[in-house]
Amino acid sequence: MAATATNTESTNTGRRRLTGTVVSNKMEKSATVLVERLVKHPRYHKYIKRRKTYMVHDETNSAQPGDVVVIEESRPISRRKRWVIVGDEA
Repeated sequence: MAATATNTESTNTGRRRLTGTVVSNKMEKSATVLVERLVKHPRYHKYIKRRKTYMVHDETNSAQPGDVVVIEESRPISRRKRWVIVGDEA
């Protein structure tokens, strides 16, 4: 039996998606997003907060500091930008 695709938009693209907070939008068509994650310590089994900032592409300049956004991996857009904003976290 052949599987038929009824959905035109493919949700499983193989690209990572992260949720973070916009920290800066002082550039044109770019923003900085802070992503926090919890990592379990290997010996003490205590959860530690890890933070990383990503340069993301914001085509419409709509992201404001404090907004929670979803970012997705993309092709290299510039030297430091490899992520794009795909939506707001509601």
